[in-house]
Amino acid sequence: MIPQNFKDILSNTENAGFYQTLALIFFMLFFVALIIYVFSRPKKHYQEEENAPLEDDEDEFDSKN
Repeated sequence: MIPQNFKDILSNTENAGFYQTLALIFFMLFFVALIIYVFSRPKKHYQEEENAPLEDDEDEFDSKN
């Protein structure tokens, strides 16, 4: 039988539950680390991005035409 997808490969292994748990832990660690990184940045870092939708970008349009 040829496995049709990744789920079939993992479900037929002996340690399928362990691999699923390990994948969940890695995902959660990455997600928590990303949240910590975002909130640890100073607010000045995000100030330029915060005002980006409100700024006029006429200079960029003039240089392209």
